Amino acid sequence: MAPKQRKSTPGSSSSPSSSSKAIPHIDPNSSFTPESFEKELKSLAQKAQSETTLHYFTEQSIIYLKSAALLSLIALYSTVSQLNLSPTYGSIPSSKWHSKVILAGCFAGWSTNLTLNRVLPFKPEKLLPVLAVYVPVVQFVLGKISSTLTAQWGPLVTEGLTLLPLVTISVACVATYLEGADFPGFLPGWIRDALPGLGSYGFYKLSEEVLGGLAEEYVGQSVVNTRVGMELGLAGSYAALAPSKLLVFALPALLHTALLNTHLPARHALENLNKGLEKVGYVVLDRKESLTGYISVVDSPKEGYRVMRCDHSLLGGEWVKFLGQGQFKGNQVAEPIYGVFAMLEAVRLVKTPEKIKDEKAKALVIGLGIGTTPAALVAHGIDTTVVEIDPVVHDFALKYFQLPKNHTAVIEDAVTYTSRLAADEEGQRFDYIVHDVFTGGAEPIPLFTLEFLLNLNALLKPNGVIAINYAGDFALPPPRIVTNTIRSVFPSCRGFREHPRDLEDFAKNQRDFTNMVMFCTKSTSGEVKFRHPNQRDLLNSPSRQAFLYPQHEVIEEDFVKAEGEAEGVLRANDTERLVKWHESSAMGHWGIMRTVLPDAVWEEW
Repeated sequence: MAPKQRKSTPGSSSSPSSSSKAIPHIDPNSSFTPESFEKELKSLAQKAQSETTLHYFTEQSIIYLKSAALLSLIALYSTVSQLNLSPTYGSIPSSKWHSKVILAGCFAGWSTNLTLNRVLPFKPEKLLPVLAVYVPVVQFVLGKISSTLTAQWGPLVTEGLTLLPLVTISVACVATYLEGADFPGFLPGWIRDALPGLGSYGFYKLSEEVLGGLAEEYVGQSVVNTRVGMELGLAGSYAALAPSKLLVFALPALLHTALLNTHLPARHALENLNKGLEKVGYVVLDRKESLTGYISVVDSPKEGYRVMRCDHSLLGGEWVKFLGQGQFKGNQVAEPIYGVFAMLEAVRLVKTPEKIKDEKAKALVIGLGIGTTPAALVAHGIDTTVVEIDPVVHDFALKYFQLPKNHTAVIEDAVTYTSRLAADEEGQRFDYIVHDVFTGGAEPIPLFTLEFLLNLNALLKPNGVIAINYAGDFALPPPRIVTNTIRSVFPSCRGFREHPRDLEDFAKNQRDFTNMVMFCTKSTSGEVKFRHPNQRDLLNSPSRQAFLYPQHEVIEEDFVKAEGEAEGVLRANDTERLVKWHESSAMGHWGIMRTVLPDAVWEEW
């Protein structure tokens, strides 16, 4: 029996609705010809092809945009992770395992994307916001046991539990996305196979360079740009990219960060921080994140001194319990807690062919710290210019330490400033130059290159004196290399240690970390000699009475014997000679800092 025919009604069609789009409508009142019908069919075919092409390009664009977004987020998180570890471990120890963690995550993610998609009951990207929001919690908890983990393994353990999972899941998602991507057919097959992986890694490295550089440059300029602020912002970005019901599991982490994490840039977080530090006898007066690191001012009410901290290092300190008391009443300068800062002022004691009069002298200080040396130079009536790259350091030195306002402050990179000034033949020249820079357990290499020292030489008057403070481990080659470089620029030099070598520590740990001050002149005849300080030189300061006059001269035996490695001078295009020794020096410096202040002070930032 034949199927029953469906009756048609006027204005209706017995065909499916989709078919009505494929067959052109013919108006019975119009003149119909085969040519017009063919033209209508071509028009419909072109429209269909256009819609297909648009859909294809939209689909491909979404694939690349999602891949680029995930790679950009993890590239930025790479830098933010390092910024969060540096206050606890220092920038150099924090970076020791970093690249290896990134590579391990890339390999794991790219090779397990199919397994993750098969095993997980949800899309892997749904995990990313939950993982990201727990990163500040893990960093905070592990930071409290950094003395146990040590600078050797602490960064690896921390990033292994925070950054590694994020990289692994992100790369696995990118690998899955790119399986649906089309690449030009004219490329050989092996290139099309390799392009997703190589292209993704290249894009990641470019993003890390650009976004990481911006993060470091603008860190601390707003709440969003702080370390924890950026981590929370990245977690929010992951949540916007991959929203899911799993976000409910992020609430405990958000509550912990908001209420208990002392790293948060909030008043209640600082109050909680000081409640914890009260047990060990310290208090943080102020803190701010800046381009050179986490800067804070720490007081010891019990001992009566104050220090300025930058990441896992100290920029200087002074005794506040003596200010305005007894014999110190009316003093123009404070008492430094470290003798090397007083020794730098001996730049005025070096004998010169023509006597330099303080009231007519001009001084340039590279690196501010808490301002001990500039304050003394100003107290002697010397017109003093200070070059400091970090505005927060200068602000805190004025606010919390005895840095006088009557100095010229140049907030700029010293390399740029000295290059510009040295190139100007009519520019300012100086009778005294004090070079005092140090950060994070190692010297800033560009400020010890031959090229930079030549600029300082150009800025020093023929009758002038320069003092260069170098902090490093004499059990390693860098002090020898730096000394060679200084002597190649300045004809007459003598170097003095802050203290004699600790033979017991050297024998036990093969470590000889100290400050060395090189005093140099442009004179080609005769050695550097010092006049004995008078009462005016001492500024009524017991610290200067004990440490102003240089005592422990550096001798040949102080330098490590390393044939080849410690020879020659340091040039701007050959700085890797020093970089490779930074890790050992920074590790030693981390251990020393843990003996200077209690672990809790370094861990509770």
